[in-house]
Amino acid sequence: MDTRKELNATPLGLLTHPTRYLFFTGKGGVGKTSLSTACAITLADAGQRVLLVSTDAASNLDEMLGITLANTPVPVPGVPGLSVLNIDPDTAAESYRLRVLAQLDARSSEEDRTQVREQLSGSCTTEIASFDEFASLLSGEAKDYDHVVFDTAPTGHTLRLLSLPKAWTGFLEGNGRGASCLGPYSGLKMQEARFAIALKTLSDAAQTTVVLVTRPEQGAMAEAARTSWELQQLGLSNQRLAINGIFRATGTGDTVALAFEATGQQALQNMPAALQALPQDRIALRAFDTVGLSALRALLGNSDPVIQSTAQVLAKAPTPDYPQLGALVDVLSQAGHGLIMVMGKGGVGKTTIAAALALGLVQRGHTVHLSTTDPAAHLASTLEGQVPGLQVDRIDPKAETQKYIEKMLTAKSPGMDTASIALLKEDLKSPCTEEVAVFHAFSRIVSEARSAYVVLDTAPTGHSLLLMDTTGAYHRQIEREYSGKTTAHLVTPLMRLQDPQHTQIVLVTLPEVTPVSQAAALQDDLRRAGIEPYAWVVNRSIAAAGTSDPLLAARLVGEHKQLERIANGLSKMTYIVPWLAEPPVGVTALGSMVML
Repeated sequence: MDTRKELNATPLGLLTHPTRYLFFTGKGGVGKTSLSTACAITLADAGQRVLLVSTDAASNLDEMLGITLANTPVPVPGVPGLSVLNIDPDTAAESYRLRVLAQLDARSSEEDRTQVREQLSGSCTTEIASFDEFASLLSGEAKDYDHVVFDTAPTGHTLRLLSLPKAWTGFLEGNGRGASCLGPYSGLKMQEARFAIALKTLSDAAQTTVVLVTRPEQGAMAEAARTSWELQQLGLSNQRLAINGIFRATGTGDTVALAFEATGQQALQNMPAALQALPQDRIALRAFDTVGLSALRALLGNSDPVIQSTAQVLAKAPTPDYPQLGALVDVLSQAGHGLIMVMGKGGVGKTTIAAALALGLVQRGHTVHLSTTDPAAHLASTLEGQVPGLQVDRIDPKAETQKYIEKMLTAKSPGMDTASIALLKEDLKSPCTEEVAVFHAFSRIVSEARSAYVVLDTAPTGHSLLLMDTTGAYHRQIEREYSGKTTAHLVTPLMRLQDPQHTQIVLVTLPEVTPVSQAAALQDDLRRAGIEPYAWVVNRSIAAAGTSDPLLAARLVGEHKQLERIANGLSKMTYIVPWLAEPPVGVTALGSMVML
């Protein structure tokens, strides 16, 4: 039986009686943007007024829809009734700063205003400003639309976003004095009612549905199950499951296609109980990239466009000839120490690549510290074992926040009166404290690489850019403080990241249009900060694995285009990892990817 004929034969159950607010969330790379956009188009085609909102700092909705995104709704040509809004963190932050400054007493001196603006220059402000834009849509500012569809950032960042209504509402209750890293509390108090309405709306099953998007993969489903539980704790109980990219091999003679199908079927059979209990939609793997209105409409349709013969496809997309991951380890091993930061879009396999690089360095006789800044933290489950010479841990936001609070209280409490200590404790309860604490932990790891190997698995692009913003803000603060003073021995974390003798940035992507575009955008952001990426790794290449299945082969044309795009100026050094029949989980499987 052909799965592609079974799937999408009827409209998604999700769209039968949709609530006003629809949140699409899940592990990076599972197809949240494609699916949320296709659903928004379907609702608009049915005559509804729809606002599609991206909360992902690394969104590629502009490329997908062929429009220029903005912080205000933009109509989508070809889809009457559909508008798109992108919550751009930088624009939101500047708007927030202006609103807070406008709340200051008219008698405030220029020095007071400068101090407040400096307080509002960090990533804490960027985060709360983005949330403020998001909260406004839940508290009445989207009244002209029948449905608001949110395309969110990968899971860890989204959980942080959705927890903010509860965190800030609790923090602001009865708190109207002092100043924080977000400026005067009065600036936050003016948003308190909005935050409370946002929290109520998110928790109302009649208004809000959370769509957990996953693929038929063990790791993606495990994360969806964890996310489901965490959202339940936040009060978001109206949940659905969307399983994207289900594949059935066309024949029985292609070992790659059969393994691809078997991996997916096994994941479906072993689906966590928490997901089995949810209402469910299944979407077939398509032969095309979901870029453009016709492709997005076809995603939820019943058939693929005509697929060319395998021979025609393979003639257009020959097997790529790039060195594999072990060759990259050989090059990295020559320095003897350094920070290796693995970065990229969510879902491209950063954790797998980071773990494999670390094991490869251990194989070559080095001791390595492997850590992660990703709130989802999959390192332990990816390695599934201990290795002599390899230290594995993670930057735990909650643990780092508690350590930071204790450190600040110990340092500042002596000599302070009871009222001042109480005010300090109030300050440290701010959700912003977590951002500062994580940055301090990140700084320690960056410094450690002066004399050892540190491999850092970073959070998905949007979250990592916030960390980079904090790093840049700290650097500028230090420059202001030491202006006119001798700084010969002063080295900030940003300066270490800019030093190619200390840091090598490895960008990981899949050979698909969206991950490549986002890796290119991330590279541009890094270069603006004076950080030059070292190499690109193209992960899960079906072309490198070899296949003759018509549907998989049809996808090779798009893959070949992306490999050409990378080769023609995006990357100075490119390495490739073939799609593997068995997911590379565990020390043995990961080690085989980088064997000497």
